[in-house]
Amino acid sequence: MQKVHPTSQDAGEALHLCLKVMQRMPRLQWSIEQYIQGIRAGDRVALGRAITLIESTRPDHQRLAQQLLQQLSAEKPNHQTLRIAVTGAPGVGKSSFIEALGLHLVAQNLRIAVLAIDPSSAVSGGSILGDKTRMERLSMSENVFIRPSPSGGSLGGVARSTRETIHLVEAAGYPIVLIETVGVGQSEIAVRHITDIFLLLLLPGAGDELQGIKRGIVEMADLLIVNKADGERLALAHQAQTYYRNAVRLLPPHPSGWAPRVLACSSAEGTGIPEVWTSIQECVQQFQATHYFAAQRQQQALYWLRETIEETLRRGFYHHPCVQKVLPSLEAEVAAGRISPFDAAEQVLTKYYAEAGLQRN
Repeated sequence: MQKVHPTSQDAGEALHLCLKVMQRMPRLQWSIEQYIQGIRAGDRVALGRAITLIESTRPDHQRLAQQLLQQLSAEKPNHQTLRIAVTGAPGVGKSSFIEALGLHLVAQNLRIAVLAIDPSSAVSGGSILGDKTRMERLSMSENVFIRPSPSGGSLGGVARSTRETIHLVEAAGYPIVLIETVGVGQSEIAVRHITDIFLLLLLPGAGDELQGIKRGIVEMADLLIVNKADGERLALAHQAQTYYRNAVRLLPPHPSGWAPRVLACSSAEGTGIPEVWTSIQECVQQFQATHYFAAQRQQQALYWLRETIEETLRRGFYHHPCVQKVLPSLEAEVAAGRISPFDAAEQVLTKYYAEAGLQRN
């Protein structure tokens, strides 16, 4: 009897059929208890699935995510957590800096989580999510959890779900959370509302670069760090360091009394990284001594209360049947120049308040 050997085409068709069957199979949904037990045990699979749940826009996933967060937030972590934002212009070396700092912390037997926010395309909405591959050495450590997340076009250089993700990784036993933001921009100030320490990375040989960075970002920075201070750029880095030190003296005093420091380091060579970590620790000590650390977290909680209310109201408004019915035609009128945006907004709001039975102030 002659044997029939499968061809590559047959194998391809079999694989395609297998994938179609797998896609049709319902994915088993974990219970809240399974998520909580896995997260508290430090299970990376459970933690990753919980973060995916939070990032999902499906209503059933959102409800489950909120239940999970409510139960986890009821219990305070048994360790002091520290949230550090790392920002700077594109190309300044944020990922390499985080890897160098992370390796320094891992060498001290510290567990860290890295939340790397990748910019989403304004055209396709896609995101590269390549930060984990850029931190290859750091990602190999058992004491490190790296999670790249798309910004989704959200303001502040951070994903909308970043704050909730921070709570998850802290509940999983990671006392230090590093948040890499998209880059310096007008709305990146929002990252200050989810972190304790704000690091601003700068390039050597900047010249008038300070003029190109928003003053509000510089004012919020607890540490300004001139990165890539090595080789031929070392002299330029020290020159930039002096320049920035003179500039920060003109900034208003910090509520905690902390004077922002300007440091220099080389992520490639690891020089200056221990000094950066020492300054971070001293900054935290100053914040705690003046009770600024706790007060700042309280203000952040209130900020996100208001943000959540506004986001919920905005979403409810645009999903209201009345708004969905009248808004497209009014948008067309505005685009054609037949009606002003203000008149169109007034008409939409008037109809919305009438349909919702609300009284307008």
